[in-house]
Amino acid sequence: MIILSHLGRPKGKKNPEFTQKPVADALAAALGKPVAFAPDCVGPEAKAVVDALKPGEFAMLENVRFYAEEEKNDQDFAKKLAEMGDVLVSDAFSCSHRAHASVEALAKLIPSCAGRLMQAEIEALSAALEAPKRPAAALVGGAKISTKLDVLGNLTEKVDQVIIGGAMANTFLAAQGKNVGKSLCEHEMLDSARAILLKAEKNGCVIVLPSDAVVAGEFKEGAPSSTVGVDDVPADKMILDVGPKSIADLSGRLAGLKTLMWNGPLGAFEVTPFDKGTNAVAQEAAKLTKAGKLMSVAGGGDTVAALAHAGVENDFSYISTAGGAFLEWLEGKTLPGVAVLRK
Repeated sequence: MIILSHLGRPKGKKNPEFTQKPVADALAAALGKPVAFAPDCVGPEAKAVVDALKPGEFAMLENVRFYAEEEKNDQDFAKKLAEMGDVLVSDAFSCSHRAHASVEALAKLIPSCAGRLMQAEIEALSAALEAPKRPAAALVGGAKISTKLDVLGNLTEKVDQVIIGGAMANTFLAAQGKNVGKSLCEHEMLDSARAILLKAEKNGCVIVLPSDAVVAGEFKEGAPSSTVGVDDVPADKMILDVGPKSIADLSGRLAGLKTLMWNGPLGAFEVTPFDKGTNAVAQEAAKLTKAGKLMSVAGGGDTVAALAHAGVENDFSYISTAGGAFLEWLEGKTLPGVAVLRK
């Protein structure tokens, strides 16, 4: 078996800082078997290591991003990669949104299939978004709606409810004419927020916003805080979490769902006590999942960290570690690395 991958962003140059050798050593330790390492991913040095392999042995090739042709999806470079093996098992969903040589061009040159991890990812995301059991909802949190406009727009066409949390919710509240005080808010995006609310209404999708919030004068560990209704946020305070009424409302909504897609925290979960909302709702989703009442799929960097913080990272139906690929899937975009395998 030959392992082909990349590490970091060496910008198309051979940089020892980004060598795959430590990865090969770690893989050997995990397997309990030797993993031969090729100091290149194409050419005679790589071919010599590959040709020396016996059935059942492993080899890892050097970082494909040491060549600028990788990120250019260069066909000639892909042909050189194709000389290293007979079949491509593509198992990097997290890279599937990139039309790179080892992701897309190579798959067109030799017989290709999805690996088990790629398969599990596609099946889980398809079940949660393409053909979900209904009622279905998506919980979308995070700091900025500007980074998730396409996600929110697509989700209003796919699910019955979109639950909005984090600082994103502040922008929607402001778009409804509410005063959000010193809260993080994209005031320049209010028209975009109103457009999403209108699109959701046309699609019969309910947008769920907090009814109360935990506010504080500053964002720091243990800062004095209080709970207020979203119509009563003091001008000198900032919203840092959803309040108990919002938590109760979301817990009730979860009980009526069959499918939940989760991306982003409900509040500033990294700092106590502003993790309460995310923790409580995540734990409720996990409880319903374990009881077989809810299919829960989550993904995105902050999401994985938030669910781990809540102690439920092993209790959702599926948690994706993909970042950009996961978001592009939520946006409804075609992922080159997935599309090429489906042909």
